[in-house]
Amino acid sequence: MKKNIFFIVLILITFFSAESKNKPNIIFFIADDMLPVHFNCLHEGRDKFYTPNLDRLAREGTILLQQHVVSPVCTPSRYSVLTGNYPSRATNWGFLDRTKKEGQTVVHFNTEITKETVNVGSILKNNGYVTGFVGKNHVIQAHDLEKFPNYDASAKEPIIKNQLVNNHEKIKKSIREAGFSFADRIYNNNPPYIGIKEVGVHNMDWIAEGAINFIEENKSNPFFLYFATTVPHGPTESNRAWNADPSIAAVGYLDNIPNVLPARKTIPERLIKEGFSTDFSRCNLLWLDDTLGALIKKLEKEKILDNTIIFFFSDHGQEAKGTLYQGGVHDPSIVWKSGGLPAGETSTALISNIDFTPTILDIAGVEYDPKSFDGVSFKPQLLGKKSKKRTLYFELGYARAIRIGNWKYIAVRYPDFINNWTIEDKKRVLDEYNAERKRKYLKIVTEDPSQPFSHFNAQPGGGDAERVSTGKKPGYYDMDQLYNLEDDPNELNNLANKKSYIKKLNEMKNELKLILDTLPGDFPL
Repeated sequence: MKKNIFFIVLILITFFSAESKNKPNIIFFIADDMLPVHFNCLHEGRDKFYTPNLDRLAREGTILLQQHVVSPVCTPSRYSVLTGNYPSRATNWGFLDRTKKEGQTVVHFNTEITKETVNVGSILKNNGYVTGFVGKNHVIQAHDLEKFPNYDASAKEPIIKNQLVNNHEKIKKSIREAGFSFADRIYNNNPPYIGIKEVGVHNMDWIAEGAINFIEENKSNPFFLYFATTVPHGPTESNRAWNADPSIAAVGYLDNIPNVLPARKTIPERLIKEGFSTDFSRCNLLWLDDTLGALIKKLEKEKILDNTIIFFFSDHGQEAKGTLYQGGVHDPSIVWKSGGLPAGETSTALISNIDFTPTILDIAGVEYDPKSFDGVSFKPQLLGKKSKKRTLYFELGYARAIRIGNWKYIAVRYPDFINNWTIEDKKRVLDEYNAERKRKYLKIVTEDPSQPFSHFNAQPGGGDAERVSTGKKPGYYDMDQLYNLEDDPNELNNLANKKSYIKKLNEMKNELKLILDTLPGDFPL
């Protein structure tokens, strides 16, 4: 028995040894707006999608069943992943300026990483790693990008093509300045926000080729690759996603079409062969899965797969995106290494996406001060150890929340200028907001200025993309919300106003205050 224990311990030490001469390669594979139903390994999605490569990760790796994100929209979520800290600690000028004006932090798409921001890429680069960034940015501040005056302009016009390429080079430069050795094949935002309609399509082949190029160039060095996809995020219709023109990318029309994934035309054929329908959602997911498979195949070809750890996760939930409800912040993920992980199939430990950076540093054998991060390493949980009781914190817009065990508390507090808005003020903001949407042929948010709209202004969290989420929760605009997730997993029964729960409400308020007291800005409870 003692001998067996000895060998188990030896295996675990070898698996993540900080002293190993062969530091592990690490890949962050980030899907955009995935739902639990997209995962065959979860009961919500069992056998609903054809994703053989993702299924392999789930089968051989560890499913982090209770992973959460701090902020359920793109930019702050990615900030948390890359820095190990709450987005409200952002120090970019736009975020600080708004905080100064309103007196409280307002986290949304404004929490950017600057060249001064310490992040996992810069830390690993300073500790012997080659660091790469491919795919969707939406978090590292890019300067002096030229705007396109005509949304309907053609990318085939030389002046437009040059502008696209120049913007791409500026974005790459900003990413390198933030601590990445390599940056290429970048969508600075979602495809529709490049600036002209014609190139507002997904191109997984293009970014996959960028990742493969990075692996090829750095196969002899320990590397960290931040690979951020743009799917399954909208637009998800086939003519702008898996079935779009493969010659179109963020830099305009390509001279050479990438040939690193199975042909797009085979996607519906393979789905039919496996007994699935060919709706664009299933096609899109198989396209994403093909990309994951291409990276694994490249690692196998270069004989470095056995020394590579893959973190597969989404930037946030989508069922209540832009809100602090579980559908927005609950975000299951997978950690994989060839040969499997000692923890087995699942971990039910409460994990936050601020935990990724300290975990990676732990795995890579990089010494760090735990006090420099809000997150904590979950490497012990990957090795099968039980996690300690912890409080998860969430923030977005004018809302803050915590989860302790099965209890969830959400607070909504508006600054005075919103509380004092007149109908005329609301109409002015609404008109300004919708003017840009009309320019891009998007539906306006609402015709009624008396109703809440746009989290840039008066919604607790979320924005136009998240509008479908706001009306589904009875307590959405309640100042104080208390939920028992065991009895009420959908957060439909607000207990905050019931006398029998006053003690629990005050306990949760006090716990939230302890966290808020350590963060910038004022948030009066």
